Amino acid sequence: MSRQEAPERMNRRTAQADNITMSGGGLYSLATKGAKDVIDRATPRVLAALEQVDVASGEHWSFSDMGCADGGTSLDLWRAVCGAVRERSASDIQIVYADQARNDFNALVRIVHGLTEFDSYLDEFDGVHALESGSSFYSPVLPAGSLHLGFSATAMHWLSRKPCDIGEHVHMVGASGEELAAFAEQARADWRRILSHRARELKPGARLVLVNFCRDEAGRHLGNTGGVDMFGEFDRIWRSFIDDGTITGEEYRAMTLPQYYNSPEEFAAPFENGTNEMSSAGLVLESLETAVVSCPFAEDFKRHGDAARFAKEYIPTIRSWNESIYFGALSSTRPEQERREIIESFYDTYRAGVERDPERHAMDYVHAYMTIAKR
Repeated sequence: MSRQEAPERMNRRTAQADNITMSGGGLYSLATKGAKDVIDRATPRVLAALEQVDVASGEHWSFSDMGCADGGTSLDLWRAVCGAVRERSASDIQIVYADQARNDFNALVRIVHGLTEFDSYLDEFDGVHALESGSSFYSPVLPAGSLHLGFSATAMHWLSRKPCDIGEHVHMVGASGEELAAFAEQARADWRRILSHRARELKPGARLVLVNFCRDEAGRHLGNTGGVDMFGEFDRIWRSFIDDGTITGEEYRAMTLPQYYNSPEEFAAPFENGTNEMSSAGLVLESLETAVVSCPFAEDFKRHGDAARFAKEYIPTIRSWNESIYFGALSSTRPEQERREIIESFYDTYRAGVERDPERHAMDYVHAYMTIAKR
């Protein structure tokens, strides 16, 4: 790469990191039934953490939902939390919904405040105040020492920046060598940054419950629990588009997703004895477990057996979190309509593969469930 080319490539890489958006208008929660299943599984853990937290006399409860997207997938979680609080206390409850500034906050406000088909909890309890913040979990979200319970699910795998393009794959699960090392180092720094901000915000005795994508003890990860490897299929299709001239090699490389799936060991590393980076911040990892939550669309297919229906219902959950990255990777010199047609061709190709071999397709969710305490 020449010196003249380097700034141009770097600017494009930075721009790609800015393309991370979930589907708007409430479509994210409608499409991602599995993400709600993951949160439902976390609800007992959240309630158990809440039991360990107290508020002082005259103090209100302060909660946060970080990386909340449009808020639809966590409505039942916060309904359960508010119900549990009301059994103990009449104090006001503040829930801060936080996400990056590019998030669809119009959809978030409408969903949380009961203006859509989603069943909001706000009118069921007195003294509950929902607030919205455009600060991501890579930044301070709340004042120091003010948070009783923080929660985040299926969000912190998004890196604060893409450290490099991956030359031979679209995701870090297919990377190796220096490229994989760069992603691992970025994830290491990001995880500690997230924890440091939360340590400052948490009150003594408060808890975090974080539910993050991972590579589990068996090497499984999202979309790779048996059958077709989802990210491998993404890569295969985009490579075929290079071969037939639909996209360029530069566009393919720009499609590298700025994500990293930590292993349980990587999540636990800042809390380990001897290298306990979080000790001075007062954070303690109370528990960590991994779990696989089945793809709801694949489970439905087992009951109805209609391959075309499965493919039609399955594809929206995939494109809800990666379409913005792929679209942004296509050259801006292409007319917008041409870029739209390429994107549609990609998902149509994937859908056709699902219809041909439905039994081997599923986007099972593989997560690490963590409870972290502030001394």
